[in-house]
Amino acid sequence: MEVTAFESVDEPESVRDIISEVRRGGDAALRAFTLKFDRVEVESFKIAKEEFEKGFRELDRETVLALERSAANLKIFAERQLAQVRDFEIEIRPGVFTGQRIVPLERVGVYVPGGRFPLVSSLLMGVVPARAAGVKEVVVCTPPGPGGKIHPAMLAAAAVSGVDELYTVGGVQAVAALAYGTETIKPVDKIVGPGNRYVAAAKKIVYGDVGIDFIAGPSEVLILADDRADPEWIAADLLAQAEHDPLAVPVLVTLSVELGRNVEVAVNRQLEQLDTREIAGQSLERNGVIILVDTLEEAIEFANRRAPEHLELHLREAEAVSRRLKSYGTLFIGAHAAEVLGDYSSGLNHTLPTAGAARYTGGLSVRDFIKVLTTLRTTQEGIDQIGKDTERMACLEGLSAHANAIALRLKNK
Repeated sequence: MEVTAFESVDEPESVRDIISEVRRGGDAALRAFTLKFDRVEVESFKIAKEEFEKGFRELDRETVLALERSAANLKIFAERQLAQVRDFEIEIRPGVFTGQRIVPLERVGVYVPGGRFPLVSSLLMGVVPARAAGVKEVVVCTPPGPGGKIHPAMLAAAAVSGVDELYTVGGVQAVAALAYGTETIKPVDKIVGPGNRYVAAAKKIVYGDVGIDFIAGPSEVLILADDRADPEWIAADLLAQAEHDPLAVPVLVTLSVELGRNVEVAVNRQLEQLDTREIAGQSLERNGVIILVDTLEEAIEFANRRAPEHLELHLREAEAVSRRLKSYGTLFIGAHAAEVLGDYSSGLNHTLPTAGAARYTGGLSVRDFIKVLTTLRTTQEGIDQIGKDTERMACLEGLSAHANAIALRLKNK
């Protein structure tokens, strides 16, 4: 099986039409599309901040604590990432001072998909790093639930993570509103967060008018395992990925025929016990595969070429092998590092590149919410140091005005 592209990054004409309608019609278009697609009449899209506190009252204490601890871990990790990117200025030549300044984005939109259950983790993954980066305004759009309501867990997550504005609007129309604005929703500088094929297509279309994180496709897990691995744990991790979406891609690469057979048996047994067995079963039938290799070298080469979203190592030499792997969204080293920990509570971000995009990019992080701006400060001594080189290169390229701008300064001493 070879997956070379995310099927859903096409641009259906309906997506362009929706975006155009929202740009023209503003809030009225949002209401019309929300009624059409979500079957909900929404008078006011904005959820008052006072409503966030209701989430705490309607959830049990342990659930609230889980949200708080997960957000705290995300914040710790994001702040450590941010600490690795600093302002500086260096004197690169006498009188030539070059530097960089780290500046947070002003306003960011986080898209959180709808579904049968509240996807609170996606809200936390988008909002907490933005807050850690120092973004001034963080806005969340998520589809309305029954009766146009937002699930209490989403309200609590919004409060825990520090959301400034929360709107009950989803789909392509939400992306359009975030990109171009309506009477109610001001446009943002960047849109982040996962979504279905239509949301992905909308993000692709609006990119350039607004920033985006990346185009993400169906979720993937690639597990490398040897003969000592636990087939029950592997089966559970494959199914955890499979239940995301019928298009999810759960793959095992192993050196052991016996392990492969035992995993297959365990998968089939565990599948029958899942509430999500219909979706997981479709994923397994469509994309689930067990690949046998002769050597660990082959497994490593396959993983590097595949560049999966999630890469698990159920290997006795997991630490050593980890240093030879180069392309993945997140690497889970050792059997205890279950991929689902990365989805929720470990502090890592679960918005990750798919379909081989890990060859050239990483996942969502605090860096998505900052700008690295460069500065130049030059004295006359600095002009004397680098001016002649600049003048020569400008002449080489036939740009006489460029050359003159330096020539004047060289004569000024």
